[in-house]
Amino acid sequence: MKNAKKLQILVIDDEEDTLELIRLVLKQKRYNVTTAKTWVEVVECTRGKLLANEKYDAIILDLMLPGRSGFEIYKDLLALMDPLPPVIVLSAITDIRTQIKAREMGVAKYLTKPTQSAKLIDTIKEVMGKS
Repeated sequence: MKNAKKLQILVIDDEEDTLELIRLVLKQKRYNVTTAKTWVEVVECTRGKLLANEKYDAIILDLMLPGRSGFEIYKDLLALMDPLPPVIVLSAITDIRTQIKAREMGVAKYLTKPTQSAKLIDTIKEVMGKS
């Protein structure tokens, strides 16, 4: 297992409890997890990866964030990362129009909060198979 590359996952959510729960679940599966609560933190994390000549393998993104919506962050990520890794939206918004908008923008998967840990892991594995 030493030779296997750990997947790099960026989790963007403004709720510390959610970040901690996702971090624990993903670390149990041996993923490397970076978390960000704000756009400024996202930019800092991403620049750090670029400078180290590394990239994220997937992004988990909340839509309801202070100051900048998840949709705005998604658009900015498109400009910041080339190519953009698969993005999984994890949001409390259950409205079907919002889910359709996310899919039309290019989001790989849309999960609603709360979600089961196993479903999140399965979704990551699924989108990684697509990339």
